[in-house]
Amino acid sequence: MSRHANPAEVELQRAADIISSADTLVITAGAGIGVDSGMPDFRGNGGFWRAYPALAQAQVQFTDVACPDTFRRDPALAWGFYGHRLNLYRKVEPHRGFGLLKQWSDATPLRGWVFTSNVDGQFQKAGFDAAALYECHGSIHHLQCLDACSADIWSADGFEPVVDEDACRLFNAPPTCAYCGGLARPNVLMFGDVDWIASRSRAQRLRQERWLDTVHQSKGSVAIIEIGAGTAIPSVRMFGHHLIREHGAKLVRINPREPAVPSARDVGLGMGAVQALEQIAARLQSARWRD
Repeated sequence: MSRHANPAEVELQRAADIISSADTLVITAGAGIGVDSGMPDFRGNGGFWRAYPALAQAQVQFTDVACPDTFRRDPALAWGFYGHRLNLYRKVEPHRGFGLLKQWSDATPLRGWVFTSNVDGQFQKAGFDAAALYECHGSIHHLQCLDACSADIWSADGFEPVVDEDACRLFNAPPTCAYCGGLARPNVLMFGDVDWIASRSRAQRLRQERWLDTVHQSKGSVAIIEIGAGTAIPSVRMFGHHLIREHGAKLVRINPREPAVPSARDVGLGMGAVQALEQIAARLQSARWRD
């Protein structure tokens, strides 16, 4: 490549080189990966209130509604918010970048993995193997008892929320716990949450640890593609940095606002998900990475 090449071109080619030389690909994703699918951007109260004008008018912050106490104090409001999100996630289709990520992950010699703080189930909808995925904050597509009267977690498939979107309130009856008859809630980790039943996510984490042991024993090279993960809630970034420290992974960070990377061996791309992934795809040379 010419010494006068565009810096963005250089970084995109470096990202393609990191991916094409990897024995396994770890996809780590925060909320920003869903923006190109039409998901709302909750970054700061401004983004949250644009998505929920009724809560803006009442000056209700994201941390106020996304907590178990709101289910106890005002279940119609809490389920209005989570019911709207459940309906949205059921309706939205994953953008074309998910297909590229799956293609690249499937092409690696070792089994790929997904680590996400998202609760929307978009990776499963895009065809990723649910047995090779860790949802560290749980899943809105599963329910539990609000008071954790039992350790049971069950599918939300039977619940169809009817939501007044203008008021952000649930019209129909909320789901209930089959054991105590009390209110059910999404099996997602909320703010100030002491009753989240983590057994489903814990089982995913244990599978992840066993898989990482296999990767380590094989001495395989690890590439991370991190997408839409910010610093405000750093769960996804912390996991990626753990892989860098413990497994010598190289990082490709895609984030239009916070693309800085830990070291010069990593690549930071200040772009949205689809733009960056399609630009990388255009630079992958080997037939292994092409349709």
